[in-house]
Amino acid sequence: MATVLIIEDDMAIHSLMKEALELQGFNTLSGFSGTEGKLLFELNQVDLILLDLMLPGMNGEEFLQEIRAHSKIPVMVISAKTDQESKLELLTNGADDYITKPFDIKELLARIQIQLRHVTKAAVSERKEIRYKDIVVNMETREVKINDQAIHLTGREYAILLLLVEHPQKVFSRANIYESVWNEPFFDSDKTVNMHISNLRNKLNREDTNYIKTVWGIGFKFD
Repeated sequence: MATVLIIEDDMAIHSLMKEALELQGFNTLSGFSGTEGKLLFELNQVDLILLDLMLPGMNGEEFLQEIRAHSKIPVMVISAKTDQESKLELLTNGADDYITKPFDIKELLARIQIQLRHVTKAAVSERKEIRYKDIVVNMETREVKINDQAIHLTGREYAILLLLVEHPQKVFSRANIYESVWNEPFFDSDKTVNMHISNLRNKLNREDTNYIKTVWGIGFKFD
């Protein structure tokens, strides 16, 4: 699931957004100043930023300027400033969306989903191939090769491989895998996930290479 960095110094608003996001399954990171938010962004893999403007230390405008110098990550500004000039200036300078306080939390969640969908579509359209060690995944033809030898995968196996190979070293629980691949709530489906992982391993593994590692008690990762 996506990770959202919340940079907001108002504790009540911060807690409201954090709780709502986590109930929807998002991972969250909490920054309470522009400087802290910048450090968290640099140290973590972040998919979207919720940014207040009136922050201690580095303000929101300065933060946005620094981030935009080297990143296209979606930044949604959430501010009490309601004048049209401020909105247009922020959007012109790199903000992807602008929401005024007070806001409806359901609308905020919906707009976050829209921004993340835009990022996903852009990433897919830009990237046609994933290479990891000896594995090559062609995202247009869905062809998978190891050492230039094609291997046949079922639809589920391909989806699991794509999830893992796009995030090497990241540990996915069985619930993460099931909900991402089957697009259904996870209800104690360990056997289903384990079976598909086992089949995928048999097709991927070579004598000296085991690509999918089991992290006992947690899930699986690509290594």
